[in-house]
Amino acid sequence: MPPAFAAAPSSSICGVRIPTACRFEAQSTVSAPRFLRNWVAAKTRSASAWSLKAGLWDSLRSGFLKSNNSTETVEPPAAPLEVEEPLPVEIVLLERTLLDGSTEQILFSSAGDVDVYDLQALCDKVGWPRRPLSKIAASLRNSYLVATLHSIIRSSETEREEKKQLIGMARATSDHAFNATIWDVLVDPSYQGQGLGKALMEKVIRTLLQRDINNITLFADNKVIDFYKNLGFEVDPQGIKGMFWYPRF
Repeated sequence: MPPAFAAAPSSSICGVRIPTACRFEAQSTVSAPRFLRNWVAAKTRSASAWSLKAGLWDSLRSGFLKSNNSTETVEPPAAPLEVEEPLPVEIVLLERTLLDGSTEQILFSSAGDVDVYDLQALCDKVGWPRRPLSKIAASLRNSYLVATLHSIIRSSETEREEKKQLIGMARATSDHAFNATIWDVLVDPSYQGQGLGKALMEKVIRTLLQRDINNITLFADNKVIDFYKNLGFEVDPQGIKGMFWYPRF
């Protein structure tokens, strides 16, 4: 992922900027809000699984069905359905030998293993303004998905000695059925330019799709729109615009 995407996000849990609207979510500085939508169908799943273009508004109006010019409210099930919690995923994205002979692994995880102090330090590295740790913890706790990148360095002398460092994160909120929005995408500046931001986003998208959530949005700055387009996002799909409420007092 290009360095810009993590340097000045528009919607960070550590920052205070008002986000720009997009589909498949990420942070960046905001000039004018824009709405991005992800059409990854052709790239990541079979065409039969991707009726997003025709069904965007149907998905957004998920509580209603249209039939013969009349609108019917879909009645909720009599008893709540039991949903099985998806198992967290851990994948080694990269393994390499460093100059001192130690080995480094870059590990992707969807287990939500984030220490708020480590996250605050990462936010500091990318220049995001600080926010209260209690709010950072609440945002992580209330997220549907928290994905991380960790660097794990093992000494050449003994494999038992290891140093684990948080180098990237992205999270998503969701209604657990139709829609998800990705927030707070960041990668340690010393690890940018290596394709890790792209890999992080691709894993987050794939995880949401595997959970049968196809309507994915995000917020992005103008200078990183091309990055997200390459991941399958579309600006203002079907003319849909993101809208933001601002206090008038």
